[in-house]
Amino acid sequence: MQKHKFGLVLPIILISYFMILLDNSIVFTSTVKIAADLHMDAQSLSWVTNAYALTFGGLLMLGGRAGDIIGRRHVFVSGLVLFTIGSLLVGLAQSGPMIIAMRALQGVGSAILAPTTLALLMDNYTGSMRTRAIAYYGATAGIGASFGLVIGGLIASYLSWRDGFLLNVPVGIALLILTLRVVPQSKGQGGRLGWVGAVTSVVGFAGLIYSINGTYARMLAGIIAVIFLALFVWAEYRSVNPLMPLRLFADNERSSAYIARFFYLGAMISYFFLVPQAMQNVYGYTPLLAALGFLPETVPQFIAATVLARLNNRFSNNQLLVTGVVITLTGLIMGAVVGIHGGYFWALAVPMVIIGIGQGLSLSPLTVAGVAHTDPDIAGAASGVVNTAHQIGGSFGLSVIVALTSGFAQAAVSYNHAALLMAGFMVIALLATLNILRTKH
Repeated sequence: MQKHKFGLVLPIILISYFMILLDNSIVFTSTVKIAADLHMDAQSLSWVTNAYALTFGGLLMLGGRAGDIIGRRHVFVSGLVLFTIGSLLVGLAQSGPMIIAMRALQGVGSAILAPTTLALLMDNYTGSMRTRAIAYYGATAGIGASFGLVIGGLIASYLSWRDGFLLNVPVGIALLILTLRVVPQSKGQGGRLGWVGAVTSVVGFAGLIYSINGTYARMLAGIIAVIFLALFVWAEYRSVNPLMPLRLFADNERSSAYIARFFYLGAMISYFFLVPQAMQNVYGYTPLLAALGFLPETVPQFIAATVLARLNNRFSNNQLLVTGVVITLTGLIMGAVVGIHGGYFWALAVPMVIIGIGQGLSLSPLTVAGVAHTDPDIAGAASGVVNTAHQIGGSFGLSVIVALTSGFAQAAVSYNHAALLMAGFMVIALLATLNILRTKH
């Protein structure tokens, strides 16, 4: 246990977490070049993000539970190995199906890494050290969102999008060696992993997304989705130690927060995915310029998130949540009304500032509402459901929007329709958050 200094454990945790964030940023800024190199259309290109998000979101609860049962270091090392191998194979991908499959493998690694990084932090630090470590962890998320896009833009503009993924290989190997040398081994508590729940949820969610945004056998995929999601609910109902205790949904605040997060991320992941493409396809920006052009969103988000703690002293969590969602919706509506031909400043930059502030005020309160009123024995599971709604909601929203806009030949027309759909998703998120306030009153 580190008592006086952080040592190497915290840098290992933060670098591995940043590596996960950086890969998403590279994808967001490199989609145009990936599509050109691997001859992918809009629908198949969206699966570069969706395949990752589905395995990540679908296996997050299993990854967190595995750390409890098997031991943190064993699970962390396994996730690091899978993520590093997946990164290598994404960088070497020669076709659309290969990069999609390897992004899914990366998602498996991330699903193991992400919950274990936070658990390792909690295991290795206590008191004020833990508080500072968590603050650094949160700051890494903010920095990863803001500067990850810039780093991704630099790599895509001056090197190759492949280099961004291949860079993970030496970093992953170095982290693996350091982990084996300095991270203390922890003994697992024993028990059984909920493999049935994990497998049925991943197959069910993947079938659902493919039925929306697939190319062949979409009806069959929809049937498979319904069957496997029903099996997932049945397995969780029957399980003694379920990955997703169904009583989590009995509380209105939590269930409304899950719905709000699902549609909020459906809008925002689509925004991060589509806006860099619009800047490159409509305005002719390079990937680096597109990344820099996104800073009016990420920097205000980071600043708003940092002042949120002080605002919590004056306002309730739900008041801040509704305010954040309303502000985000305002920015999306402005972007949709102006349209991409309105020019970068009015169509993107000003709405981005508004959206960034709203997002900074929304995500933490959404997390708090998602774990509200939980008993200690299901607090971890509640956190897992929050993260699953985050990832699956992003995939669902992106799939729906791409499916409904991919038929437009002109990039500007496609984006303008997508902007309206993103605003529509945010309206649903707002209605869900208002339902929390209604119940409180």
